Amino acid sequence: MEIVFVLFDGVTQLDFAGPAQFLARLPGANIHVVSVDGGPIKTDCGFSILPTSAVDACPQADLICVPGGPGVATALGNVALIDFVREQAQSAVWITSVCTGAFILGAAGLLKGKRAATHWGYTHLLDEYGAIHEDSRVVRDGNLITAGGVTSGIDFALEVIAIVAGDEAAQAIQLGLEYDPAPPFAGGHPKRTPEHIVAKLRESFYNAAAQRMKDGIEGSR
Repeated sequence: MEIVFVLFDGVTQLDFAGPAQFLARLPGANIHVVSVDGGPIKTDCGFSILPTSAVDACPQADLICVPGGPGVATALGNVALIDFVREQAQSAVWITSVCTGAFILGAAGLLKGKRAATHWGYTHLLDEYGAIHEDSRVVRDGNLITAGGVTSGIDFALEVIAIVAGDEAAQAIQLGLEYDPAPPFAGGHPKRTPEHIVAKLRESFYNAAAQRMKDGIEGSR
Protein backbone atom coordinates (compact mmCIF):
# COMPACT_ATOMS: atom_id res chain seq x y z
CA MET A 1 0.00 0.00 0.00
CA GLU A 2 1.58 3.26 -1.14
CA ILE A 3 0.86 5.99 1.43
CA VAL A 4 1.78 9.54 0.44
CA PHE A 5 1.97 12.49 2.85
CA VAL A 6 2.11 15.90 1.17
CA LEU A 7 4.08 18.50 3.15
CA PHE A 8 4.60 22.26 2.89
CA ASP A 9 6.31 24.92 4.99
CA GLY A 10 4.40 25.65 8.18
CA VAL A 11 2.92 22.17 8.50
CA THR A 12 1.96 21.02 12.00
CA GLN A 13 4.34 18.12 12.52
CA LEU A 14 1.94 16.05 14.67
CA ASP A 15 -0.72 16.24 11.93
CA PHE A 16 1.77 14.28 9.85
CA ALA A 17 3.85 12.36 12.39
CA GLY A 18 0.89 10.94 14.34
CA PRO A 19 -0.82 9.11 11.48
CA ALA A 20 2.50 8.31 9.80
CA GLN A 21 3.71 6.48 12.92
CA PHE A 22 0.59 4.31 12.97
CA LEU A 23 0.17 3.75 9.24
CA ALA A 24 3.83 2.74 8.93
CA ARG A 25 2.97 -0.38 10.94
CA LEU A 26 0.26 -1.42 8.52
CA PRO A 27 1.49 -4.64 6.87
CA GLY A 28 2.76 -3.89 3.36
CA ALA A 29 2.72 -0.11 3.81
CA ASN A 30 5.28 2.06 2.04
CA ILE A 31 5.42 5.61 3.41
CA HIS A 32 6.30 8.45 1.03
CA VAL A 33 6.78 12.00 2.29
CA VAL A 34 6.83 14.58 -0.48
CA SER A 35 7.23 18.30 -0.96
CA VAL A 36 6.97 20.18 -4.23
CA ASP A 37 10.73 20.34 -4.78
CA GLY A 38 11.85 17.58 -2.39
CA GLY A 39 13.60 20.08 -0.14
CA PRO A 40 13.37 20.26 3.67
CA ILE A 41 10.07 21.43 5.09
CA LYS A 42 10.04 23.74 8.10
CA THR A 43 7.38 22.71 10.61
CA ASP A 44 5.43 24.99 12.91
CA CYS A 45 7.67 23.77 15.75
CA GLY A 46 10.75 25.32 14.18
CA PHE A 47 12.56 22.16 13.11
CA SER A 48 12.53 20.70 9.61
CA ILE A 49 11.49 17.42 8.05
CA LEU A 50 13.36 15.96 5.07
CA PRO A 51 10.91 14.49 2.52
CA THR A 52 11.65 11.26 0.68
CA SER A 53 11.15 12.88 -2.72
CA ALA A 54 9.77 15.73 -4.79
CA VAL A 55 6.25 15.43 -6.13
CA ASP A 56 7.47 14.58 -9.64
CA ALA A 57 9.28 11.48 -8.32
CA CYS A 58 6.40 10.24 -6.18
CA PRO A 59 4.61 6.99 -7.08
CA GLN A 60 0.84 6.82 -7.39
CA ALA A 61 -0.73 6.82 -3.94
CA ASP A 62 -3.19 4.24 -2.72
CA LEU A 63 -3.77 6.66 0.15
CA ILE A 64 -2.91 10.34 -0.05
CA CYS A 65 -2.93 12.38 3.15
CA VAL A 66 -2.63 16.15 3.48
CA PRO A 67 -1.85 17.36 7.01
CA GLY A 68 -2.65 20.88 8.16
CA GLY A 69 -0.94 23.70 9.96
CA PRO A 70 -0.54 27.48 9.85
CA GLY A 71 1.20 27.14 6.48
CA VAL A 72 -2.00 26.01 4.76
CA ALA A 73 -3.16 29.59 4.10
CA THR A 74 -0.03 30.14 2.00
CA ALA A 75 0.03 26.63 0.52
CA LEU A 76 -3.41 27.23 -0.99
CA GLY A 77 -1.67 29.46 -3.52
CA ASN A 78 0.92 26.82 -4.44
CA VAL A 79 -0.36 25.69 -7.84
CA ALA A 80 2.12 22.81 -8.17
CA LEU A 81 1.11 21.38 -4.80
CA ILE A 82 -2.64 21.69 -5.46
CA ASP A 83 -2.25 20.15 -8.93
CA PHE A 84 -0.29 17.23 -7.47
CA VAL A 85 -3.00 16.51 -4.91
CA ARG A 86 -5.72 16.72 -7.58
CA GLU A 87 -3.86 14.39 -9.96
CA GLN A 88 -3.02 11.83 -7.26
CA ALA A 89 -6.62 11.84 -6.04
CA GLN A 90 -7.89 10.71 -9.44
CA SER A 91 -6.48 7.21 -8.91
CA ALA A 92 -6.07 7.02 -5.12
CA VAL A 93 -8.18 4.51 -3.21
CA TRP A 94 -8.34 6.85 -0.23
CA ILE A 95 -8.21 10.65 -0.18
CA THR A 96 -7.54 11.97 3.31
CA SER A 97 -6.59 14.99 5.39
CA VAL A 98 -5.85 15.95 8.96
CA CYS A 99 -6.86 19.26 10.53
CA THR A 100 -6.74 22.19 8.09
CA GLY A 101 -5.27 19.98 5.39
CA ALA A 102 -8.93 19.65 4.39
CA PHE A 103 -8.70 23.09 2.78
CA ILE A 104 -5.99 21.89 0.39
CA LEU A 105 -8.33 19.06 -0.61
CA GLY A 106 -10.97 21.73 -1.09
CA ALA A 107 -8.71 23.81 -3.31
CA ALA A 108 -8.14 20.67 -5.40
CA GLY A 109 -11.91 20.37 -5.89
CA LEU A 110 -12.28 17.27 -3.72
CA LEU A 111 -14.72 18.45 -1.03
CA LYS A 112 -17.75 19.67 -2.97
CA GLY A 113 -20.91 18.08 -1.60
CA LYS A 114 -18.92 15.98 0.86
CA ARG A 115 -19.21 15.67 4.61
CA ALA A 116 -15.93 16.69 6.21
CA ALA A 117 -14.09 17.51 9.42
CA THR A 118 -11.36 19.99 10.23
CA HIS A 119 -9.96 21.81 13.27
CA TRP A 120 -12.76 23.40 15.31
CA GLY A 121 -11.35 26.88 14.77
CA TYR A 122 -11.97 26.71 11.02
CA THR A 123 -15.11 24.61 10.56
CA HIS A 124 -17.16 27.60 9.41
CA LEU A 125 -14.90 27.91 6.35
CA LEU A 126 -15.58 24.43 4.95
CA ASP A 127 -18.58 25.72 3.03
CA GLU A 128 -16.18 27.90 1.00
CA TYR A 129 -15.45 24.66 -0.86
CA GLY A 130 -18.97 23.29 -0.80
CA ALA A 131 -18.27 20.86 2.02
CA ILE A 132 -20.69 19.99 4.80
CA HIS A 133 -19.16 20.16 8.26
CA GLU A 134 -19.71 17.17 10.50
CA ASP A 135 -18.71 17.52 14.15
CA SER A 136 -16.63 14.38 14.57
CA ARG A 137 -12.97 13.52 15.04
CA VAL A 138 -13.05 11.42 11.88
CA VAL A 139 -15.53 11.71 9.02
CA ARG A 140 -15.76 9.20 6.18
CA ASP A 141 -17.73 10.04 3.04
CA GLY A 142 -17.09 7.45 0.36
CA ASN A 143 -13.34 7.28 -0.19
CA LEU A 144 -12.83 10.68 1.44
CA ILE A 145 -11.68 10.57 5.08
CA THR A 146 -11.07 13.82 6.93
CA ALA A 147 -9.90 14.18 10.51
CA GLY A 148 -10.41 17.04 12.92
CA GLY A 149 -7.60 18.87 14.67
CA VAL A 150 -4.08 17.50 15.12
CA THR A 151 -4.39 14.49 17.48
CA SER A 152 -7.46 13.18 15.64
CA GLY A 153 -5.03 12.15 12.91
CA ILE A 154 -4.14 9.14 15.07
CA ASP A 155 -7.81 8.13 15.27
CA PHE A 156 -8.05 8.50 11.50
CA ALA A 157 -5.02 6.24 11.00
CA LEU A 158 -6.52 3.53 13.20
CA GLU A 159 -9.80 3.67 11.29
CA VAL A 160 -7.93 3.23 8.02
CA ILE A 161 -5.95 0.31 9.43
CA ALA A 162 -9.17 -1.33 10.60
CA ILE A 163 -10.74 -0.91 7.14
CA VAL A 164 -7.70 -2.26 5.31
CA ALA A 165 -6.41 -4.95 7.68
CA GLY A 166 -9.22 -5.58 10.17
CA ASP A 167 -10.07 -4.56 13.71
CA GLU A 168 -7.57 -6.92 15.35
CA ALA A 169 -4.69 -5.47 13.37
CA ALA A 170 -5.74 -1.96 14.35
CA GLN A 171 -6.06 -2.96 17.99
CA ALA A 172 -2.64 -4.62 17.96
CA ILE A 173 -1.02 -1.49 16.52
CA GLN A 174 -2.87 0.69 19.03
CA LEU A 175 -1.57 -1.53 21.83
CA GLY A 176 1.97 -1.62 20.46
CA LEU A 177 2.09 2.18 20.39
CA GLU A 178 0.25 2.38 23.74
CA TYR A 179 -2.37 4.79 22.44
CA ASP A 180 -4.52 4.95 25.57
CA PRO A 181 -5.34 8.65 26.01
CA ALA A 182 -5.99 9.81 29.55
CA PRO A 183 -5.53 13.60 29.45
CA PRO A 184 -5.21 15.49 32.73
CA PHE A 185 -8.16 17.72 31.84
CA ALA A 186 -11.59 17.12 30.40
CA GLY A 187 -11.67 19.12 27.20
CA GLY A 188 -9.84 19.41 23.93
CA HIS A 189 -13.06 20.35 22.16
CA PRO A 190 -15.09 23.57 22.53
CA LYS A 191 -18.11 21.63 23.79
CA ARG A 192 -16.10 20.14 26.65
CA THR A 193 -13.92 23.11 27.57
CA PRO A 194 -14.94 26.03 29.81
CA GLU A 195 -16.47 28.77 27.66
CA HIS A 196 -14.09 31.49 28.85
CA ILE A 197 -11.08 29.41 27.72
CA VAL A 198 -12.63 28.85 24.30
CA ALA A 199 -13.41 32.56 23.96
CA LYS A 200 -9.92 33.60 25.03
CA LEU A 201 -8.26 31.21 22.56
CA ARG A 202 -10.47 32.39 19.72
CA GLU A 203 -9.70 36.02 20.52
CA SER A 204 -5.96 35.51 20.96
CA PHE A 205 -5.37 33.24 17.98
CA TYR A 206 -8.11 31.51 16.01
CA ASN A 207 -10.16 34.50 14.87
CA ALA A 208 -7.11 35.99 13.15
CA ALA A 209 -5.93 32.59 11.93
CA ALA A 210 -9.32 31.83 10.39
CA GLN A 211 -9.26 35.20 8.64
CA ARG A 212 -5.83 34.39 7.19
CA MET A 213 -7.23 31.09 5.98
CA LYS A 214 -10.20 32.84 4.37
CA ASP A 215 -7.84 35.31 2.70
CA GLY A 216 -5.79 32.37 1.42
CA ILE A 217 -8.91 30.69 0.03
CA GLU A 218 -10.02 33.86 -1.73
CA GLY A 219 -6.52 34.60 -3.02
CA SER A 220 -6.18 31.13 -4.55
CA ARG A 221 -9.28 31.48 -6.72
